[in-house]
Amino acid sequence: MATALSGLPCPPHFRFRRHASSPGDGRRVSGKGVPGGDARWVRSRAEGGGGRGSRRLTSASRPAPGHGAAMEGGGRPSLGQVILLGTSSVVTAILYSVYRQKAQVAQELKGARRIHLGEDLKSILSEAPGKCVPYAVIEGVVRSVKETLNSQFVDNCKGVIQRLTLQEHKMVWNRTTHLWNDCSKIIHQRTNSVPFELVPHEDGVDVAVRVLKPLDALDLGLETVYEKYHPLVQSFTDVIGHYISGERPKGIQETEEMLKVGAALTGVGELVLDNNAVRLQPPKQGMQYYLSSQDFDSLLQGQESSARLWKVLTLVFGFAACAALFFILWKQYLQRQERLRLKQMEEEFREHEAQLLSRAKPEDRESLKSACVVCLSNFKACVFLECGHVCSCAECYRALPEPKRCPICRQQITRVVPLYSS
Repeated sequence: MATALSGLPCPPHFRFRRHASSPGDGRRVSGKGVPGGDARWVRSRAEGGGGRGSRRLTSASRPAPGHGAAMEGGGRPSLGQVILLGTSSVVTAILYSVYRQKAQVAQELKGARRIHLGEDLKSILSEAPGKCVPYAVIEGVVRSVKETLNSQFVDNCKGVIQRLTLQEHKMVWNRTTHLWNDCSKIIHQRTNSVPFELVPHEDGVDVAVRVLKPLDALDLGLETVYEKYHPLVQSFTDVIGHYISGERPKGIQETEEMLKVGAALTGVGELVLDNNAVRLQPPKQGMQYYLSSQDFDSLLQGQESSARLWKVLTLVFGFAACAALFFILWKQYLQRQERLRLKQMEEEFREHEAQLLSRAKPEDRESLKSACVVCLSNFKACVFLECGHVCSCAECYRALPEPKRCPICRQQITRVVPLYSS
């Protein structure tokens, strides 16, 4: 064997040694010094075995033992990575859509024309195209046109919009967390309104703006004038029944809200001059209609703050989506580099193995075929079940990482049967 292999151009890291215990001519060829003693080369060599003791190398895409579950999926991203990327992308898209809407509302509100409620109001509208300002801001004091609404609970409290609400409070059993959670539900709500207008804060100015469709506005500027909580008195039988049903009523809250006469109000909408009468009505082109108790600067600041909040949320989840994408791409790059490295090592080993087998004697060639595919030093001595491959010695089997898998097919080893050669 030494004579047959002495003339081969083997690389420095691929040396052989003799063992006196081999069958045949009493010599045994082993792979001491597998490439550089590198354990990674040994693992790639383990992939070179064929079915039931053959020396055929597998394809380069087969994962090497100990390289983790990422390589076992053929280089594809795991289900968790795909779910993380998809979820973060969808949430980012939803948050960005909400942010665009909020930013557009704030931009439209910022571009609204502020008009002073004074003597020159009608002249300003007369000079405007179509006697109309599409989006205007007007600030004034609430005044009823004919009649007013009286509060049902507070004396001498008059207004132009009244909202009565009955809200039920109860405890609901959560079967998931096994806790009682507070829950509220509106069981009745009624809103009444009468025609009203906005007049200047200063006395002696004879000008007014009639407010149309006030219930279509986003913020009515209602003030809570009455609020009372009525706790529910329960008997012992009711308590037992509520515990069984999973719902425990606590009580009813009664609330009255009103837009009082004389309250300061900021209106944002379409301002129109019609037959010497000025009207404030919902704007066209999808812009928002506001009737707020705040001044215009506070209203604008609140909308811009809301837009900034949604922008921050969008950036946070967008960064998470980008980080997930970068992580997946980086893992794909590392796996591709690993596959290329394994493929190069297998090709190098296949080339040298072919040279050795072509120039070795017949008895030495059979000895090489009977060697362990991992260490190339010992004979194959194990039958792996349930796959049935015979490819490893006992020492290399004990050195396999947990859970132990066959170096050939990567199937998990359930039990091992010793192999005896007669």
